Amino acid sequence: MGLDPGVSGAIAFYNIRTKTIIAHDVPIAAGEIDCDTLARIIREAAPDVCIIEHVHAVSGNGVTSSFNFGKSYGMARGVVAACGVPIQLVAPSTWKRYFKLKADKEESRGLAILTWPGVNLFGRKKDHGRAEAALLAKYGADLTTA
Repeated sequence: MGLDPGVSGAIAFYNIRTKTIIAHDVPIAAGEIDCDTLARIIREAAPDVCIIEHVHAVSGNGVTSSFNFGKSYGMARGVVAACGVPIQLVAPSTWKRYFKLKADKEESRGLAILTWPGVNLFGRKKDHGRAEAALLAKYGADLTTA
């Protein structure tokens, strides 16, 4: 499982055997992560491990924005842990270097479209979170099967 944290983030499940991907936007209720729905999705998928992008506050962001992002990040990590799924934190630079990507989220979306052609998960510009979650899941799978 890959998790791109935050309210505009996403979760993805990569099947190593079939090379297929399933991705969802992080469920939101009342402007926050819907922890119950997120837990249900994770439990139904029963992933072996969750690769979470290890993020931090970005200078220049406002205090409220940083607080809300940190809260969402913590909520998502807490739900994954409560579901009993082992967590591996990976810096954005690490997994993006593996795929030869820069910081541009559109590059991630483009690679996801190429990696899973015919899958209608990454077609919209706002699907960059799904793309990054999918690539995180594939990154974790590639490392465990290498």
